[in-house]
Amino acid sequence: MFTFTHLRRSFQKKIHVPQNTARLFSEIKVMSEKALGRGSQCPPLAPGTLRLYSMRFCPYAQRTRLALLHKNIEFETVNINLKQKPDWFRARNPIGLVPVLEFDDKIVYESNVCNEYLDNIYPTPKLIPTDFYRASRDKMLWETFGKVTELFYEIPKSVADGSLDKCIRRYERQLRRYESELSNRGEYFGGSSPCMVDFMIWPWFERIPVLTIIAPEAEIDPNKFPHLKSWMKLMMELPAVRETYEEPTSHVHFFSSLRAGNPDYDYGLK
Repeated sequence: MFTFTHLRRSFQKKIHVPQNTARLFSEIKVMSEKALGRGSQCPPLAPGTLRLYSMRFCPYAQRTRLALLHKNIEFETVNINLKQKPDWFRARNPIGLVPVLEFDDKIVYESNVCNEYLDNIYPTPKLIPTDFYRASRDKMLWETFGKVTELFYEIPKSVADGSLDKCIRRYERQLRRYESELSNRGEYFGGSSPCMVDFMIWPWFERIPVLTIIAPEAEIDPNKFPHLKSWMKLMMELPAVRETYEEPTSHVHFFSSLRAGNPDYDYGLK
């Protein structure tokens, strides 16, 4: 059996952890860093305050955290126990998922909707082009990124059933779309600076080191994907990325606890 202990040992041998990933936005107010669950009380929301309902290890919530931080928007965070959701959270989002934005009597959920809302309400720096065609091209990239993310779940299964080679070929075929697009755009998908595409797809690139523990073949090969490899290094220098970054060991622990049926939403907190 491939246990968390095996993953942790593999991590120590194989993964380089980027340095200088200390929290940079200490002024951001966290109403509840620990995940609130069933039976809890919703922290009171002051008028005129933007609140994000989130979960520390959720890549979709990370999308919206990245947009908020990159735009230097003042907000507060309430983390949610997604296995034992509070009734007051379901009242805000009947689907029961994060991210959710709340501002006075306005509620928005789904990461792509949240981020488009933020870019319209807080247009500086603008992350979605004002040109409709360019905006559509960008949206195609993040809306179809599910073709990549679904393989994050299929690759570990393929290791067990012997279909890894086939799965890796699909994975690399999907990544080539982004490599090609990036080669025509510049350092970022936004050219010389990040755009919404960069932040919408980044959370899964952060998690690639976890995937490579199980399947080293999933590593981004600089010979095959030189632009994506360079882009990943540049992204790690962005303050918003460094602020939301979780070390691979933390992701491994959370994924292991999730798989065991007891997700440790508060892992690493005092």
